[in-house]
Amino acid sequence: MVSANIRGCLGLVVLCLLFPATAWANCEDVLPAHEASSTVKRDLTATDLIQLREIGDPDSAVFNGPSPFAVSPDGTRVAYIINRADLATNSYYRALMVSRIQDAGPPSVVDRGGELIKIMDVQRGFYLPSGATRTIVPSWSPDGRRLAYLRRDRGVTQAWVAQADGSGARAVTRSDVDVEAVAWSKDGTRLLYGTRKGAAAVQAELDREGQSGWLYDRRVSPEISARPLTPATEALDVSAVDLRTGAIMQADAAEQAAVERAAPADIPVDPQAISDDGRKAHLERSDSSPLTPARLVVTNGDSSLHCDAEACAGGIVSLWWQGASVLILRREGWAKEAMALYRWRPGAARPTALLRTTDVLHGCVMAGTGLICTREDSSTPRKVVAIDTANSRMRTIFDPNPEFSGIRMGSVTRLRWRNDLGLEAWGDLVLPPGHKAGTKLPMVVVQYHSDGFLRGGTGDDYPIFLLAQRGIAVLSTERPNFFAAAFPQLKTWYEINAANQKDWGERRSLLSSILTGVRMAVDRSDIDPARVGITGLSDGASTVAFALINSKAFAAAALSTCCMEPNTTATYGGIAWAEWLRGMGYPPATQDNPGFWRDMSLARNAARIDTPLLMQLADNEFRLALEAFGALHEQNKPVEMYVYPDEFHVKWQPIHRRAVYERNLDWFSFWLQGGENPDATKIAQYGRWRAMRSGGQPSPKPVPVR
Repeated sequence: MVSANIRGCLGLVVLCLLFPATAWANCEDVLPAHEASSTVKRDLTATDLIQLREIGDPDSAVFNGPSPFAVSPDGTRVAYIINRADLATNSYYRALMVSRIQDAGPPSVVDRGGELIKIMDVQRGFYLPSGATRTIVPSWSPDGRRLAYLRRDRGVTQAWVAQADGSGARAVTRSDVDVEAVAWSKDGTRLLYGTRKGAAAVQAELDREGQSGWLYDRRVSPEISARPLTPATEALDVSAVDLRTGAIMQADAAEQAAVERAAPADIPVDPQAISDDGRKAHLERSDSSPLTPARLVVTNGDSSLHCDAEACAGGIVSLWWQGASVLILRREGWAKEAMALYRWRPGAARPTALLRTTDVLHGCVMAGTGLICTREDSSTPRKVVAIDTANSRMRTIFDPNPEFSGIRMGSVTRLRWRNDLGLEAWGDLVLPPGHKAGTKLPMVVVQYHSDGFLRGGTGDDYPIFLLAQRGIAVLSTERPNFFAAAFPQLKTWYEINAANQKDWGERRSLLSSILTGVRMAVDRSDIDPARVGITGLSDGASTVAFALINSKAFAAAALSTCCMEPNTTATYGGIAWAEWLRGMGYPPATQDNPGFWRDMSLARNAARIDTPLLMQLADNEFRLALEAFGALHEQNKPVEMYVYPDEFHVKWQPIHRRAVYERNLDWFSFWLQGGENPDATKIAQYGRWRAMRSGGQPSPKPVPVR
């Protein structure tokens, strides 16, 4: 990664000149230049999707992460960070913004620059890179004049402080390891920050161990690297920097706790809220199963008041106190497709409904007498909105992507169904712009959440509206509740995962849901059932593999991750991964169990799978696909695999996103429409694909590719 445009350094020119870079992300268009015309519509491009201005977690299905918003102490302003990819430099620009809540004008840019900060997942006790974007939440000083935040430059994250009026910003730490959280002292004279100082020592010790060879043990995840992973056991080391003198000192216990509260949680926790008089609104479950709907409770010392209404149990994503009442934001309705806001006065029989919408409200925070959230729908990217809780009205504070009002999008229809277990599910059927009834269309299934703006499915590899623009309908599916939800006696997520895995119960449930949705789309629209494709990342990829083995419904497929196989899963996943799988019922690597793998292994079923399969994988995961790819290739099946360098479970590099988009578009157009892109650089690609098709694959009637 490279730093941001030197013109965005806001008073830090000296720092930029000390560390020159060879390329700079273009930060000049961090704010949209003007409103787009909505009268003359243009076609969507891959650049439009890749270079969206993003606020908060890009995945609209993530509701348990931090809010991107920080409200000023006087309640008049809200601060947040915008990320935007830059294809020209394969990097990102980032900007710290401040919006006035009562003013619909453009926000102020307080600081520009820095690299993308990515999430480190914690799995089986170790840190694993995920590639996903971390939500960085600014922190206001007690007097509302400054903002503290995290910014990453030249591979290290530091604590920064910016003047809220945009008059300057500076790094206030010079840590050798990443700063992971910041907070203010009560008087605002010191900035508190947390690091894991032992991380450098751990890496140094690994370097020393490597001189005589790393011991291959539970620390090693071979699909990522031979280098052992870092244990996720070290606590934050909290220090304080005096902003007047630059002196660094140890933080006290209260300051340590403040920084730990600001740090990202390794394990998501249920929402709670504390009132000004000390009452606590929180969630309780009637038993220890995490699948039991959590119910709202207000405690005050030893006394408790329970809300027994239906609206107070299950699906609650946020809680706030507003005067003597509790505001409740929850997901509800058919398969939790809607969002609703309620007000409950402790002791009342039921809460009062304030609003309900199928739009997605994300990252909501209290600001005065209302809420600040992002709002998006299936065809509209996120906007920053204010919700007046007195009259339930929403108004836009800032639209970071007004260009989309001038773009032609496909039509979107919400479909609802039950799978063969009776579990509720839904999906969004997207038809090409200007589609005329009676014209048969191919269709691609994109998994496995369909919340909010339909960008590219979970992981953002399959551009839904670009597929529609090429004349391919898309069914974007929302997965049903877990198969294991039928077993309330399960007490841990490990037990739930094991129950889902047994006899591939969860896979069968998900496949049933997808096939039901496909049948509904075929019955209600002009979908050709002989030309349906399927895609998937992560759990969605497992569903694709299961579908190719256990159905004949799909004419083409694409995977972003792969695969669960008898020989490589336990081997390349490493010792800890193999132990975890055996505990859930997977057979050991030394036990040949054809009955277990019959319904899930692409390698074991390679001889009878004829569906063309495209794999576009990260370099730290592709080894898990080698067994399946090798078997399919050996059987002369239509399979092709690409590996992207320096990528993770979620691909983060803009140029890789563009390549993934384009190849997926070409793949499905070729196999479902017979289309070929005339780009001269793709001659070899189509030569390979035509050779695959000549091995017995049907040839759809060709269509021109735009």
